[in-house]
Amino acid sequence: MELERYSFVLLRRGPRASEFADAELDRLQEAHLGHLDSMRAQGLMAVAGPFSEQPDDTWRGFCLYTVALDEARRLAESDPPVQAGRMAVEVFNWWTKKGAISFES
Repeated sequence: MELERYSFVLLRRGPRASEFADAELDRLQEAHLGHLDSMRAQGLMAVAGPFSEQPDDTWRGFCLYTVALDEARRLAESDPPVQAGRMAVEVFNWWTKKGAISFES
């Protein structure tokens, strides 16, 4: 069986998550969404989104990148809320049967 590899990025609450005023949170969220849109538009990311009802409330969301692990880590760490310490990332490979899933561009 042939497999495809994706880079799975788990977004977690960062070490400075509680330090931001509402205006700064709004700015970081706008910047975060812009970052994700840019990654998708460039074909570097397949899909991303937040969690709800997760078993660990430090889990905020995930991104599924189409690039190698080191590149996904670099891109995820360039996300403005990650740089600010509002979020932190954990990055690992995720494998699935080739062609098992597809994403609209």
